[in-house]
Amino acid sequence: MNSRLVVISGPSGSGKSTITRRLIEQVDIQFSVSATTRDPRPDETHASHYLFVSDDDFQDMIDSGKLLEWAVYNGNCYGTPAAPIESANAEGRDVLLDIEIQGARQVKTQRPDALLIFIAPPSLEEMERRLRLRGDTSDEDIAERLAIARTQLEEAPALFDHIVINEDLDVAVSEVVKLVTDG
Repeated sequence: MNSRLVVISGPSGSGKSTITRRLIEQVDIQFSVSATTRDPRPDETHASHYLFVSDDDFQDMIDSGKLLEWAVYNGNCYGTPAAPIESANAEGRDVLLDIEIQGARQVKTQRPDALLIFIAPPSLEEMERRLRLRGDTSDEDIAERLAIARTQLEEAPALFDHIVINEDLDVAVSEVVKLVTDG
């Protein structure tokens, strides 16, 4: 079987990061660590969760063509370094990206063979509840993320191969595992 590129995307608070972690525990797939200009959260470490870089370093990555995709989300830049993906795929390993919808659009253009999965919250009210439970997101930021989510939910059916509604985490994880392993 050929190596694959799997993209998981969804609004902040949809559960995509939790689903991604559980997928990695159950499936032999390499996680692609994205670069970002945002500050790390208290539980995040450099090179494990993200490559935390300066604005200038991120711009250098764009200018030198080192990113498969990149996007600006909520005032911060996020991008996927291309070299580790190319290397893993060349060695026959599947690679998983957890990226924003802007980046998913670029991946679909650059790698039409990629499997794109969108994780949706059961409702915007539930998404807001999850964001508030994090305790690290301001009211203004929550409002911005909800507005972004509305747009993403409208665009998702035309862009993604599959939409998984994360109402029950275990069910959503099982659906994603099945999509990744059956394809």
